[in-house]
Amino acid sequence: MDKIMLVTGGSRGIGAATCLMAAKHGFAVAVNYRSNKEAADKIVKAIEADGGRAIAVQADVADEAQVVTMFATVDDELGRITALVNNAGIVDQPSKVAEMSAERVARMMSVNVVGPFICAREAIRRMGTEYGGPGGVIVNVSSAASHSAGKGGAGTYIDYGASKGAIDTLTEGLAHEVASQNIRVNAVRPGVVDTEIHASGGLPDKPEQAKGSIPLGRVGEPEDIAEAILYLAEAPFTTGAFLDVDGGV
Repeated sequence: MDKIMLVTGGSRGIGAATCLMAAKHGFAVAVNYRSNKEAADKIVKAIEADGGRAIAVQADVADEAQVVTMFATVDDELGRITALVNNAGIVDQPSKVAEMSAERVARMMSVNVVGPFICAREAIRRMGTEYGGPGGVIVNVSSAASHSAGKGGAGTYIDYGASKGAIDTLTEGLAHEVASQNIRVNAVRPGVVDTEIHASGGLPDKPEQAKGSIPLGRVGEPEDIAEAILYLAEAPFTTGAFLDVDGGV
């Protein structure tokens, strides 16, 4: 059976590292992107140059119709997926709750919570034995901000932390719900990782500032998280698990 993985937000950062590593593990890879086609195409070319199979697929995960079209495209071009990595997510500028608009919070939840729910739904309809599938795995990318180690994003991103708390609940509940369909559901919870997301969230110096508080003495690299994602994707007796990859915080 072909191993086919869809990685949302696969054109940069943790998503890009996961796509490249998944290809080395024998997966055909669908690299999802929202707007940066050039970056996604670069990942596809790198995978193909190494002898793998990959496609770039545009979709905004917050848009249900686009998600449905994305999965249909993967069906047609690669086949029925066996692994979904719910990686796409956003942060906003640092803000306390007292200054947050409803629009900001709604957008955060739409991308970071609704998107993974709809992607999981479409994946289950392809993987699940009730739907004629062979089973599979969903790996959700949560965050240290979802629990006490990340203080819930206090003072900067509580809306982000809350969205990732929802992902933790999705992971735990869905793992029980679809286990009988031979689908495993796990989550990785990164700490501070050196990616573009900090600059987009208004804190470009956060990785450098965080080093002193991390027991291992460095921030994470995208490949550190990709390693954990691939472990959870391939561990056959692991479901409902949370893997904290934060340098020991």
